[in-house]
Amino acid sequence: MKILVILGHPKTGSFNHVLAETAVQTLRELGHEVLFHDLYKEQFDPVLPTDEEKLDESELPEFLRQYLAELRASQGLIFIHPNWWGGPPAILRGWIDRVFRQNSVYNFTPNGPVSYIGDKIVQIFSTSNTPRDIEVKMYGDPVENFWKVIVFGLLGSKSFERRNFESIILSTPDERRLWLDEVKTTIRQRFPFS
Repeated sequence: MKILVILGHPKTGSFNHVLAETAVQTLRELGHEVLFHDLYKEQFDPVLPTDEEKLDESELPEFLRQYLAELRASQGLIFIHPNWWGGPPAILRGWIDRVFRQNSVYNFTPNGPVSYIGDKIVQIFSTSNTPRDIEVKMYGDPVENFWKVIVFGLLGSKSFERRNFESIILSTPDERRLWLDEVKTTIRQRFPFS
């Protein structure tokens, strides 16, 4: 399988980076082809230029066409990011704005939205400092809603899962080791060797 892995965290050496390294290594051990992008390292520009939405896909910059080609070719998607103010960082939101384009990735029809990318296995690994019960009771888990309902609900993905690790700021090295073991187990279960 080809698996597209997108990391959205600015600090090299962060737990998000370790999550990404663990996911990529586990996927490769399983024999998958990994298409990995660290958006900060690549200096991805999240700002959608004024007229970019109007461009034909063939007129897009090469790096956007590459992302689109990899998105279409992949059987699975993994996003890794912190929860900042109830959502992914701006760089990842901007990636969604610029890559998940209308007419390229989806469209609207009289019968509702139509996805052009197929039903991919989608895995989100996110981190936060807010305790889980507060995130759900007070805020309604906005990160889950964003990914599961707004993005992949519209795209018709039926194989969606998200795991949030919290509280990062209070976590111990032992807790983090257990979380990394959980990432390995999740990857092996959701992306088995085929």
